[in-house]
Amino acid sequence: MSKRTISMLAKELSVNVETIRFYERKGLIKQPPKPMQGYRHYPKETVNRIHFIKRSQELGFTLNEIEGLLALNDSPCSKVQELANKKLIAVQKKMADLLLLEHALEEHLGQCRHNDGDHPEFCVTAV
Repeated sequence: MSKRTISMLAKELSVNVETIRFYERKGLIKQPPKPMQGYRHYPKETVNRIHFIKRSQELGFTLNEIEGLLALNDSPCSKVQELANKKLIAVQKKMADLLLLEHALEEHLGQCRHNDGDHPEFCVTAV
């Protein structure tokens, strides 16, 4: 068993101690039992689990979705695939929406460049 206290764990993972406590309250990680004397010690599995949580957040998963992913640990791959596929579709939709916004902004800026600077009302278009 490792001798990682909560503060050592937080430092190792570059997270706040309160983040670890929050994950414990949400049930994303297990709080180790408190010995009669001394501090709780966190195993390597907790380090791996928090790495997974943080990486999943970086990829755009919400904590509720991550909770679902962690619950799928013992589920068939098809369930994990289904969740990942839904997320992929949502990401692709966001990208398409951002592309439309980008084109609208470029068009707007192009119109502003060609209009007389003394007449800002000619630069207003629907974005």
